[in-house]
Amino acid sequence: MPRLLFFCGHAGTGKSTLAHRLISPLMQRTGEPFCLLDKDTLYGRYSAAAMAAITGDPNDRDSPAYLENLRDPEYHGLLDTARENLVLGISVLVVGPLSREVRGHLLNDPAWLHLPPGTTTQTVWVHLPEDEAHARIIRRGNPNDAYKLAHWDAYRTRRFMPAPADYPELIFFDNLAPGEAELEALLAALSA
Repeated sequence: MPRLLFFCGHAGTGKSTLAHRLISPLMQRTGEPFCLLDKDTLYGRYSAAAMAAITGDPNDRDSPAYLENLRDPEYHGLLDTARENLVLGISVLVVGPLSREVRGHLLNDPAWLHLPPGTTTQTVWVHLPEDEAHARIIRRGNPNDAYKLAHWDAYRTRRFMPAPADYPELIFFDNLAPGEAELEALLAALSA
């Protein structure tokens, strides 16, 4: 049975780095092929061109114009690509914030996801304290973060930390300074 694994969380939490670190061990442990679909890699160049046409700023990934015009189509395309791989029997690791979808409990809803029968789904919520995520965003110096940083007070209102009691479907991963034991526990949970 193919697996659909989501690595979700807010900007700067290390979702992509964690996914890159775990995909090879996941393939070794499960014996299954995996496809890595990172929203920023998949849609980065397209979004740059579209936002340059819409707002004149190719690095805009957080303004109301982006959220109204590109956010949902990017996520739908990401899920369509994941679904296509799953139909072929290839497990998929999806990386993206997907915070609205997490908030709505949609990522464990096979009917909403339109998954092939037998697909196993798990969602990892990668989190950090806001001040550390903010510092990491500054350090990485990605031009796509400029709008977010310039409008941090507005952006931070979209950040939320799901309560484990309200989101039992999530695997919570504190990415502040995980040790080998924490990484092994996550790997074991995802490969079970």
